[in-house]
Amino acid sequence: MTENPRNERTNPPTRFLRLPEVMERTGLSRSTIYVRLAEGRFPRPVALGGRAVGWIEAEIEEWVRERIAESRFEDDRAGERGEAAHRIPEAGWRAAEARPVR
Repeated sequence: MTENPRNERTNPPTRFLRLPEVMERTGLSRSTIYVRLAEGRFPRPVALGGRAVGWIEAEIEEWVRERIAESRFEDDRAGERGEAAHRIPEAGWRAAEARPVR
């Protein structure tokens, strides 16, 4: 039987990522990943046998893309209000200026 190379391009092989690679790709710590799993805010791992689990690479990539999109959307909304998403309120600047530096 001859494999169709075009089919491989449309259906890439499923790859499992182990926890260290998931941490590297997401920038999250182990504990944060498991907290978000418990909250239903992170892709669930797949049991690989014994005590081993792995995450589906495509689901982790999608999760990362969604976080990027959410971040961009929040930045856009902040721009519409005329303020940066991470700007310190003006009163905060005044309070910081009033304190002597040690």
